[in-house]
Amino acid sequence: MRLLALCMIAQTAQAEVVFEDLSAHLPEHQYTGGWEHFVGGGVAVFDCNGDGLPDLLAAGGENPAHLMVNQGEMQFTTAPLPGFTGTTGAYPLDVDGDGHLDVMLLRVGENQLLRGDGACGFAPANDLWGYAPQDQWSTAFSATWEDNGPVMAVGNYVDRNDPDGPFEACDTNALHVWRDGGFDRQRLEPGFCALSMLFARDASGTKRLRISNDRHYYVRAGSEQMYDLGLARFLGVEDGWERIRLWGMGIASRDITGDGRAEVMLTSMGDQLMQIAGADGLYTRAPYGLGTYAQRPHLGDDGRPSTGWHAEFGDLDNDARPDLFIAKGNVDQMPGLAMEDPNSLLIQQPDGIFVERSIEAGVATVDRSRGAALVDLDGDGRLDLVVMNRRAPMELYRNVTRDTGHWLAVDLRMQAPNTRAVGALVALTAGGVTQVQEITIGGGHAGGQAGPLHFGLGAADSAQLKITWPDGRITEHRDITVDQRLVLRP
Repeated sequence: MRLLALCMIAQTAQAEVVFEDLSAHLPEHQYTGGWEHFVGGGVAVFDCNGDGLPDLLAAGGENPAHLMVNQGEMQFTTAPLPGFTGTTGAYPLDVDGDGHLDVMLLRVGENQLLRGDGACGFAPANDLWGYAPQDQWSTAFSATWEDNGPVMAVGNYVDRNDPDGPFEACDTNALHVWRDGGFDRQRLEPGFCALSMLFARDASGTKRLRISNDRHYYVRAGSEQMYDLGLARFLGVEDGWERIRLWGMGIASRDITGDGRAEVMLTSMGDQLMQIAGADGLYTRAPYGLGTYAQRPHLGDDGRPSTGWHAEFGDLDNDARPDLFIAKGNVDQMPGLAMEDPNSLLIQQPDGIFVERSIEAGVATVDRSRGAALVDLDGDGRLDLVVMNRRAPMELYRNVTRDTGHWLAVDLRMQAPNTRAVGALVALTAGGVTQVQEITIGGGHAGGQAGPLHFGLGAADSAQLKITWPDGRITEHRDITVDQRLVLRP
């Protein structure tokens, strides 16, 4: 396989990633609840008041969802939020194109769109936008934009009203398409107990919806799914779509080979599956030696398989090589899976191999983790870490890694309806290395981000950008000064 030969080599020595535990700086919050909250537990990360500092909105399960506003210096305070309980996840997006970020709250029951006012105030907006959710158990979300406005995909888990459930009782999913000032709901079936969704370009460069499903409940009939909006159908083996069946929990997407095509990370109970995007538009499974399978605990003596949830790529030492965080934790008391299951922090080496460094970095905690986020919370150019746990406090870690490389944060803006340029491709070249990232909403496990794309640059002291905007326009920017946040428009 050509994978290792293609991996990017930075110009600086490898920095040892280290985090400082600042969990005490968060307001008290836990994701709690019974069987209906074994899954979910995500966190949305976005700047809700325009001060340049990312804020947090955490799902609560049986507790109310919790909005935490960033005060700077890694300090957060509680802000008012409509008191919805039963929340499983949250995703930020600008629904109505007014420039202010709104929020989709996923719930056990009717989901709720919250309209943001640009000052961290939120109000229920289902009726305003003609969004009519069903009384379902929602656990996955993604959004994209067409010419008329947003298209939202909502994934649902087990049908709670099926008397023969929960096994083989997966609920249907839905697309909500913006038309004439409101959403038109379309059933997306069959559903196989979705736990993550992501609209993004696949290996062929086509925008499609990937759905990761929980084999524990679909049991026999289902598999991972890929839906094509243009064809209005799911792909099959005749399209080259490999039939994959796993206990799917989360999705992460990032080009790690330097060819401009995004690889895909699928978390699961047992192996965490990395799929390598090929020039033929298809995917192959990563070799075991890549180091990403993370199938058993790397701390303690419990040899049972791990349970992976939220996965996210991010360059934690700014060496121009994406690293990978995987939140882990037993569903509840499943005896066949590890009970003390430390989170994984996989640092990519110069040869492209990923090596476990969570213990050395100080983030190998063993609570039942669910959602997470890698994000620069204090504006110092290093990605920090937030971890959501089930029936345990949230965790907050400041990245204090020394001798990191240079960096650039790229934030895009457009005119309505797609004000955050969802679907744009950003190709950054620095030090002879080109990195490509796509702006997406979705993936992870039950939570996502809306904010700048973070690039580590190694020793490079200038950069070039090529942006392919969602409408097909291309803009280029040369001789960019590093170590700054850029806000760009077409």
